[in-house]
Amino acid sequence: MRRVNQNDSNSTKLQVKMAEPAEKTKNARGLPQRQITLAVDIGGTGTKAQILDGDGKPMGERLRVPTPHPATPRALLKAIRKLANEAGEFDRVSVGFPGVVKNGRIYTAPNLSKKWKNVRLDKLLERKLDRPVRVANDADVQGLGAIVGKGIELVITLGTGFGSVIFANGTRIHLELGHAPFHKGKTYEEELGIKALKKKGKRKWNKLLREAIDDLATTFNYDRLYIGGGNARHISFALPKNVRIVSNEDGLLGGIKLWEENLPFVQPEPPIATIANTRRRKASAKAAEGQPQPIRPSGFDKRAADGAQSI
Repeated sequence: MRRVNQNDSNSTKLQVKMAEPAEKTKNARGLPQRQITLAVDIGGTGTKAQILDGDGKPMGERLRVPTPHPATPRALLKAIRKLANEAGEFDRVSVGFPGVVKNGRIYTAPNLSKKWKNVRLDKLLERKLDRPVRVANDADVQGLGAIVGKGIELVITLGTGFGSVIFANGTRIHLELGHAPFHKGKTYEEELGIKALKKKGKRKWNKLLREAIDDLATTFNYDRLYIGGGNARHISFALPKNVRIVSNEDGLLGGIKLWEENLPFVQPEPPIATIANTRRRKASAKAAEGQPQPIRPSGFDKRAADGAQSI
């Protein structure tokens, strides 16, 4: 673990117990203080963390550890817990994750590990850190920290892959443009991800990025485009007036905005085995009424139960 902007030679391993919840003190008006947030930004090469006060202002230094390879759930959870131990006191956690995320569940994480499929990262971290957790795609969180909340605002991130999200008057709509066709049958990620940058070189990469910006402007007719990610520093051409580069700090500061969103109600998911048993009971009841119904093979219950345990 190290603090950002310090030499690796100065870094030390710290064995620190998990911080207790921040004390719920009152301000000068006698009102409860706003909650302190641990914002975590998971990248392809590094995982960062920052404590933010109730207004989104950094408290202390930003911390960083290398993202493990392979970045399996077990390995990454261990890295995040190290950051949390060192960060200090906090009340809640927000996480920007480089993959498809919906309601805290990871669906794909192609640049990390195949083992992330169907993992409830929010629930795993809540058990590890004993704090409420919200998880969203890393581009989404960075966008939350960058947008002004008016009109159509598009955010793309240039890192290991190609992240994207669009906002309509501040309402977040996640995109997966990285896997959409872009140039000569290849996707945005194949042409603008880290592998393409290393293979093609900065000059060709910048030419393709300029073309991508023009295509995105035509497709989305956005009012503003924000470009983030570690490879945004390699941009060498003049950007249009409504396009600007945003700092990676926005990926952490957006962690406050993630907690300000009104999340839609999500019906709790019953275990798959419970669903199977319920169907069998209903079928048996109808059969008893003289309306026989086909019953699934007994092996179905076992497969369903195995599937529920693997999630």
